[in-house]
Amino acid sequence: MNSKSTVDEIRTRFDNDVERFSNLETGQSATVDAALAMDLITESAAVVTPHATAMLDIGCGAGNFALTLRQRLPSIEVTRVDLSKPMLDRAANRIGYGVTCIQSDIRQLQLAPASFDIVLAAAVLHHLRTEQEWLDVFEKIHATLRPGGGFWIFDMVNHELGPVHQIMWRRYGEYLSAFKSDAYRDQVFAYIEKEDSPRSLIFQLDKLREVGFSRLEVLHKNSNFAAFGAVKKL
Repeated sequence: MNSKSTVDEIRTRFDNDVERFSNLETGQSATVDAALAMDLITESAAVVTPHATAMLDIGCGAGNFALTLRQRLPSIEVTRVDLSKPMLDRAANRIGYGVTCIQSDIRQLQLAPASFDIVLAAAVLHHLRTEQEWLDVFEKIHATLRPGGGFWIFDMVNHELGPVHQIMWRRYGEYLSAFKSDAYRDQVFAYIEKEDSPRSLIFQLDKLREVGFSRLEVLHKNSNFAAFGAVKKL
């Protein structure tokens, strides 16, 4: 893990990449089924907690998930967390009313207990490094959710079985090449190798149960991307 990008290096890349994260129709184009996952997650969050009044958006980017959720829950208050100030500024301009923006790393951020009904984390948790960091972040999210609240995730995942992992990464590479070019595939794979440390869907579901989430749901999985959620016990 010592060779991975630092937080400052990751922040700098995202500071310079705001436009790519600002398309509400496509979502983040380097991920598979981004628009579908965004729709599934926001609709699921809205129907599971229809009376939600407060949401936390971790690694909010330019605001796509919050904007989509606001179409379903127009009055919900949004707290947005991101490393990148340009991302936060773009998100605040797009979302408008009822928004609090916090420039921080979720690993360092202190959150009040039982403060949110919905927590979203889209394409951000793969920057966690050690197993303890995953546990600490999941425990923090569980604590900050109100009873019955939902934690909804869309992210890159690895696989438990090596041969399956190879199949899924080959398929992802084919997607990237078809989307743009082989050069684009190589560029994306290079920054994944440098920046990211994803874990398997099974690993994450196990850790969510370990910190106390009682009900889990897998919404969608394609290649090495998955959309899933966990609900805190009432």
